[in-house]
Amino acid sequence: MGEEYDIVNLIVLGVISWTTVFLLVRKIFSDRSFEFCNRIVSTIHGILAVILASLSVEDWSCPVRPLASASTPKQRQVLAVTVAYLIYDLICCLFGVKFTLDNTVHHLVSIVGLAAGLAFQLCGSEQVAALFITEISSPFLHARELLKEFGYMGTDLNLAADVLFAVIFSVARMVGGPYLTFVTLTANNPLLIKAMAVGLQLVSAFWFYKIVKMVKYKLTKRRKQVGMPGKLD
Repeated sequence: MGEEYDIVNLIVLGVISWTTVFLLVRKIFSDRSFEFCNRIVSTIHGILAVILASLSVEDWSCPVRPLASASTPKQRQVLAVTVAYLIYDLICCLFGVKFTLDNTVHHLVSIVGLAAGLAFQLCGSEQVAALFITEISSPFLHARELLKEFGYMGTDLNLAADVLFAVIFSVARMVGGPYLTFVTLTANNPLLIKAMAVGLQLVSAFWFYKIVKMVKYKLTKRRKQVGMPGKLD
């Protein structure tokens, strides 16, 4: 019971901390947009989540082990930090300029899924691995948008950020993702965890398709701009 209160306290402290970071960023970049400042915080979370997830791995020869087992205290702390961030980011989505229903639903589903894992103290390895896979491309996703606000839209630097994000996302979601989905489904995990694994992979496949189209379009456009007409195969 005491450890459960510690996790709840960590989440509450985390929400306050992420909000404080946002306010500091907002003050430093007072001439920038609300979304720009929020993306700075999201980038910090993405980097921190990957580092913490990596540090929680006990054996890198089998990083997603043990399966369907009790979460370790370190794993629960990693997940609590991300739950706190998701709550903060959900609030930003509700009060930000660009409110979207799909993004709100995404946050709610993620919070419920991670909170369920924390409540039952199960599947820590699977959830931390999913966190690593989903967040490793996050800083590059936000870098694309930050570069645009700095005035680099349509430049080679912005194109490089697009391609780098696409490559990291594709490897993480379409190589690591299917493997994690397979081991999660074949292990003795709760139905909710299995459903989340399948849902995450389906969403990843959908975004992979859209990202491939985006990169193909931008590379084709760039080739035409430099006087090299031709359709990208």
